[in-house]
Amino acid sequence: MQIATENGRWYENGRENKTVVGALDIDLGWSPSTNTLPIKRLKLEIGQTSGEFIAAWVRFPELTLQPLPQEYVRLGNRKYRYSSRSGAFVAELLVDEHDLVVAYEGFWQRVEAGNKPVD
Repeated sequence: MQIATENGRWYENGRENKTVVGALDIDLGWSPSTNTLPIKRLKLEIGQTSGEFIAAWVRFPELTLQPLPQEYVRLGNRKYRYSSRSGAFVAELLVDEHDLVVAYEGFWQRVEAGNKPVD
């Protein structure tokens, strides 16, 4: 699969995918690393919400590009609530000092050398 974006238009294997026109962020369905993109872009204050927006979501294992409505709420200094599909999916995210996701509730947690979980 090859994905490209230009001027708010997204291309999947060379063909424009109009379902994600205007999306600013890509969401790789198998990696919490892409949650960092909107977190850094939005720069939310504690208690502030992003409101719902569309991300270009790469589903796995299908490897298809689809629109995914999502929202972020900043709960604390390094804590966010992520939701998608109008709240059908909700998880808390913890980030480090660089806004990189270190914990994705119920799915993923970064570990340091020696397999020690990061708090």
